[in-house]
Amino acid sequence: MTDPQSLEFGDPITAPFWRGASERRLVIQRCADCGHHQFYPRPFCLACQSDRVEWVQASGRGTVYSLTTVRIQISPDFTPPYRVAIVRLEEGPQLLATIVGPPCAIGDPVRAGWKDRPDAPPLIVFQPVTESG
Repeated sequence: MTDPQSLEFGDPITAPFWRGASERRLVIQRCADCGHHQFYPRPFCLACQSDRVEWVQASGRGTVYSLTTVRIQISPDFTPPYRVAIVRLEEGPQLLATIVGPPCAIGDPVRAGWKDRPDAPPLIVFQPVTESG
């Protein structure tokens, strides 16, 4: 098996995200001019059109914005049924990810985790934040 950290993954715009994922760090873009956070990666800021976007570590905390259960096999990485959510990060951007762990609902707090894959960086997943941790 190839060490996922040794792989160059993605295109020039998304490669920093995948390098962060290889280190189990959620990184997103922030505009150096206006402070706007964004995801998915782009070569410019969506808020002010500046090309001064930089990569920063996100908190990994968010809230379930939308949630569904997938019941058909669309990826070898996930066996149905599994839950997929749009998660709104504390920093503002929303991203699509699998939900793991105990049941959750729209509005519930979640935190980032990682699902290992052979020959590729891990995938971001989220799990509900429970009272015990």
